[in-house]
Amino acid sequence: MPLAGRGRGDNRLMLEFELLATEGLARRGRLRLTHGIVETPVFMPVGTYGTVKGVLPESLEAMGAQIILGNTFHLWLRPGIEVLTHFGGLHRFEGWTRPILTDSGGFQVWSLANADGSGRRISEEGVRFASPVNGDKLFLTPETSMQIQRALNSDIVMQFDECTPYQSAGRPTTEAEARASMELSLRWAARCKAEFDRLENPNALFGIVQGGMFEGLREESAAALAELDFPGYAIGGVSVGEPKAEMQRIVAHTPKLLPASKPRYLMGVGTPEDLVDGVAAGVDMFDCVMPTRNARNGHLFTRFGDLKIRNARHRMDECPIDESCACPTCSRFSRAYLHHLDRCGEMLAPMLASIHNLHYYLNLMREVRDALDAGSFESFAARFRQDRARGV
Repeated sequence: MPLAGRGRGDNRLMLEFELLATEGLARRGRLRLTHGIVETPVFMPVGTYGTVKGVLPESLEAMGAQIILGNTFHLWLRPGIEVLTHFGGLHRFEGWTRPILTDSGGFQVWSLANADGSGRRISEEGVRFASPVNGDKLFLTPETSMQIQRALNSDIVMQFDECTPYQSAGRPTTEAEARASMELSLRWAARCKAEFDRLENPNALFGIVQGGMFEGLREESAAALAELDFPGYAIGGVSVGEPKAEMQRIVAHTPKLLPASKPRYLMGVGTPEDLVDGVAAGVDMFDCVMPTRNARNGHLFTRFGDLKIRNARHRMDECPIDESCACPTCSRFSRAYLHHLDRCGEMLAPMLASIHNLHYYLNLMREVRDALDAGSFESFAARFRQDRARGV
């Protein structure tokens, strides 16, 4: 099946995507990146500050993590570009040898906005805001984002975009507001591509589809980005406060708008059910902080539903979190022990919980890939939903 390279007019091949099999809209693929091969569909653990919280790189490797994320915005602030340039990029700095994707900083700029929309100033040139670390006045532009990500040397670079909010000034964003935001992101996409090329970045740049909750705008955004011929595309601006049904509608609508020969990435989503639904809609790549964030709050994912380890009913429970799970946490420790660690505030509690949750997510994607290889994804998805609904 077809291979996708970087784009027209450039013979350097930073990324190859091979489509191996399909079932309905679901896709089984393989990405070849600067630092290795990634089998898709894939879940990417989030390492905001250059680390997946509480989990060693060797643990991530052992559980099958193929690619992880870094956060351009936060790494720009700390440790800073001088340090990352000195180390030749994020890989050597954090001791991770497999591929890395870095986001552009657009989502973090969105998150800095106050309820009334203040806290940042967006213009055609970029975004002005105060550093959340020390209050310094900062200016982030598409060009700056590309320069930071060049220093990070990430395998996949994301364009700088404006993450369209679901609500503006306490009311849903209008179609006119969403259009203005989407069109600004498109202009920034072109600037990102020009700067990425000027820097001769030896990696791959993805465009990001925006358009809020408006399907027509999503269609326009996807078509315009396809004209720019990025080697991959992301679906942004979901899971930003909208009702779950709205998110599901946009996720079901958008992937099929994107070139079939290029990888498709759904940003910041979500639950195990969201991942399986996303695969069914044609998504190849996922990331979310949910496995580690929920783990730090005692919320664990299992094949048969979710478990809250803080509940008193686990005080004497000798069972592992999930008897079907082969992760180090389930192989060695009881629910009672994890309940005890959590109640005592021991740092081992979120570490063991994070290992389990990440293993669950990564194993779920492995099972999805196996089902697609066997041509049995539809029956796998039905069984998955039945098991999850059963409850622990």
